Amino acid sequence: MESVKGDYQDLVDEISAVLGAPATLEDRDFRLIAFGAHDSGSGFDETTLDPVRTRSILTRRSTAEVRAWFEKFGIATAQGPVHIPADPAAGVLRGRLCLPVRHRGVVHGYVWLLEEADGPPGPVPDAAMAVCARIGELLADEARARADLGPHLLTLLTSESADSRSAALASLGAALGDSGPYALLCVAPWAGAVPGVRKVPGAAALCLLPVPGPAGPRLAALIRIRTKADLPPAHHAAAALLTAPGPVVGIGDPVTALDDLPGAWREASAAARAALARPHLGPVAEWSGIGPYRLLAALPDSGPGHPVDPVVRPLLEPAHAELARTAEAFLDCAGQAGRTAGALNIHRQTLYYRLSRVEQLTGLDLHNGEDRLLLHMSLKAARL
Repeated sequence: MESVKGDYQDLVDEISAVLGAPATLEDRDFRLIAFGAHDSGSGFDETTLDPVRTRSILTRRSTAEVRAWFEKFGIATAQGPVHIPADPAAGVLRGRLCLPVRHRGVVHGYVWLLEEADGPPGPVPDAAMAVCARIGELLADEARARADLGPHLLTLLTSESADSRSAALASLGAALGDSGPYALLCVAPWAGAVPGVRKVPGAAALCLLPVPGPAGPRLAALIRIRTKADLPPAHHAAAALLTAPGPVVGIGDPVTALDDLPGAWREASAAARAALARPHLGPVAEWSGIGPYRLLAALPDSGPGHPVDPVVRPLLEPAHAELARTAEAFLDCAGQAGRTAGALNIHRQTLYYRLSRVEQLTGLDLHNGEDRLLLHMSLKAARL
């Protein structure tokens, strides 16, 4: 933490040098973070000290009255510098220049400069605002580290209450800003405690969803990315989460708005289910890359009580596992007997015998396209 405080002091000193005046940095709750020193050789006169600023430095924060007075000038929503005139009646003996410290549309603090007696200064150099942006990024990172956004993400993804989802969305927006983009990851199955966000590169929030079935429980990881086409940060986070063999990671299509996260979670979960069912798709699978499983994943998770077409149900009994595997391989090979026999390493006559048994068990005609489609979809859905 000391190194972070040192970073703030260095940045405040940098702004002070750019603007030629001592600056003060406060967070958005008006708690003092760092301040620039007066130059004792520049005609410093202690009689010109501003009581509000002096109290802020000595007590490390401003009073609620002082905060309300300054906020009435719109500093909490301003996108650029704000001039605040002197008001001796309020104890503000000198005018101020407030530089809002923002990151991704959210104000995280304020840089203050006392104005000279001859009035407001000229335009603020871009270099000073660039330093404010760097401060904003530091404050935002620190806020994310302090805030546990996991419960809000969990509520947004799972709650059936519209009011609860709305409150969770507001909490996430206050901490992260209103705009993305974001990538949402699903790690399945996840064993153990939820890791801290600092242990996962780019993570803004993590939570555990106790989903029943072979693909649960699942870990949701919300990852900041630069653009919707920029998925390497999501893959870096996935690599950090795959510390042991077994789990897979599904990545939903990136979204810009936080209220699109439930849809992204359905996609990420589907991609993870597909990677568990078809290992060649994983261990990291993107929703856009799982092909027909995008359609099949819309079906409920497999497991006890999972709906199965009645004509296919006998084939899915454990006693007929070899026949089911043969039928799936035959359909994967587009009904080509030679390719199927080679893939299964069996004689073609053995293949024909097994396929006839499949037809007897199910009543399906493997020469009929719709019957083939029903069987193929049922077998793939059973894998999921």
